[in-house]
Amino acid sequence: MRYILFSLVSILLFGSCQPEVAAPTNLAERKALLAEQKQQLRALQMSIDTLQEAIYQEEPPKDKPSKTVTTMKLLNEEFKRYTEIQATIQSDDVAMASSETGGRITYLKAKEGQYVKKGQLIAKVDLDQIDKQVDEIKTSLSLAKDTYERQKRLWEQNIGSEMQYLQTKNNVDRLEQSLKTLDFQKTKANVYAPISGAIDMVMLKEGEMSSPGMPIVQILNTNKVKVVANLPENYLGKVKRGEMVDISFPALQIEKKAKISLVGRSIDSANRTFKIEIEMPNRDQILKPNLLAIVKINDLTIADALVIPQELVLQEISGKEYVMVASEKEGKKEAAKKYVEKGESYDGKVQITSGLTTEDELIVIGARNVKEGDPIEINNPDVDEQEVMKKK
Repeated sequence: MRYILFSLVSILLFGSCQPEVAAPTNLAERKALLAEQKQQLRALQMSIDTLQEAIYQEEPPKDKPSKTVTTMKLLNEEFKRYTEIQATIQSDDVAMASSETGGRITYLKAKEGQYVKKGQLIAKVDLDQIDKQVDEIKTSLSLAKDTYERQKRLWEQNIGSEMQYLQTKNNVDRLEQSLKTLDFQKTKANVYAPISGAIDMVMLKEGEMSSPGMPIVQILNTNKVKVVANLPENYLGKVKRGEMVDISFPALQIEKKAKISLVGRSIDSANRTFKIEIEMPNRDQILKPNLLAIVKINDLTIADALVIPQELVLQEISGKEYVMVASEKEGKKEAAKKYVEKGESYDGKVQITSGLTTEDELIVIGARNVKEGDPIEINNPDVDEQEVMKKK
């Protein structure tokens, strides 16, 4: 005891006798002085704590008033940690309505947001150019047939060459085939909806020219959508197809549960991620393509863990962490300090790996207002643990 008192007095005298330190003039000197003074403060606080404990042992307080606290029994439970990954809504059922032939659009009444059924007329294309080509081919075909008949009669009379006869016959066949092709193209003047859905985008307007295959409108069916996320490659063994995940949509303030429908088979070499997809029904059409979603991935599960609220873990100036528990001494309840080591943490809860057992009674309300050895009075309302945590 004398040694402790002598040490404290020496530290105090040494601190009071220190010469005045010149004011620092630059950032490096200020940082160095701050670190030095923090170290002195820690040493002084430890000496004060030691002195208080020594005084308490020789002259314990008499009739110190009890402090009211709330406690809870500790239980082993399953601890789960989640990682939140940003994702987006996508729709696979997207199709373009386009004309198979080129021409001026003479009819287009589609509007963005309009619902159309599969096979519904979307647009009409003016095929006046094709009509002109048909007239030209018909004129050429008439002459080709007349030439062929003449050459055929000559060939039957063994006049002329076989090559001339075959050329005129081939010319007739070619023109007839071209006429069939143009007639078929004329049937493609109407553009129909390839799928049922809502018109998401109108690319061309009535009166504009359309080329073969050029999209006129984009049709989107969002009755069923998918949530698509890219996960870092270190999560590859932690997610499986068919696993249930939590999905939230911040803009809509709703949460849903769904199963992972696809896990990508390759890693993107550019960002070292792989894709997962989660199919979701969307009959109410509330989920829109490109909407932001948050997918919660369970990346760690501890089956039998001792878990407490993270805010109950306190810290000394020295950096050591502890919690306050209720203990019994000479038949009276008092607060006791227990040093702990933390493990994993998530969502305001932390796993305690050492320092506590299920036999301890943790102080949850009033833990910051009591010290080691303070007499306490336990007042536990008849509510479940979750309610206690909400009050805390």
